[in-house]
Amino acid sequence: MSTRGSAKPLRADAQRNRQALLAKAREIFEAGEFFDLRFDDFARLAGVGTGTLYRHFPTREALAEAVYREEVVALCDRARRLQATSPALEALATFLRGFVDYLHDHHGLARTLVTLMTSGSEALAEGSRALEQAVTDLVTAAAEEGTVRGDVGAGAVMMALHGIGAAHDRPGWRAEADGVVTLVLDGLVQGLQPSSPNDSPAR
Repeated sequence: MSTRGSAKPLRADAQRNRQALLAKAREIFEAGEFFDLRFDDFARLAGVGTGTLYRHFPTREALAEAVYREEVVALCDRARRLQATSPALEALATFLRGFVDYLHDHHGLARTLVTLMTSGSEALAEGSRALEQAVTDLVTAAAEEGTVRGDVGAGAVMMALHGIGAAHDRPGWRAEADGVVTLVLDGLVQGLQPSSPNDSPAR
């Protein structure tokens, strides 16, 4: 994902104010109240001035996008750490099950972000691409390791993750979500070495 570009690093106090705003926005996301507050209220709740809020985040959408970027960066960093420290199939499975844990633990945030993703924001689209690349890297590594099929792309895995997130309000969601991840992993492993007609026993 792109960063703040060539902008100068923030001073320590400005960085603290920015992080305070992001932390408070994340709390409000979690509570499902992001669209219920006046935008100026974010400054008061974070303990900063209104001018500070607008300097860092001129609009509600800009604040939401910044929270989203931080969440995606954390997820992508987790994927890279798993890939660097675990066998490829284990890394993929751990990431997918951890993603369900994330949606479960942060359901308010996840639900609001799903709503925002319909806005067509380039920042949100960029984050989605970064997350898909992280999943692609995990799937590719497992295919190269020979532990999953090479004919199923990461796009299918991403569709399953999007479906899991979109269905969060279903009764029994957690068990069903875990079941979908199991189906995805089983489908990636099964048929890994399909039999050939030449492999049939001799008569």
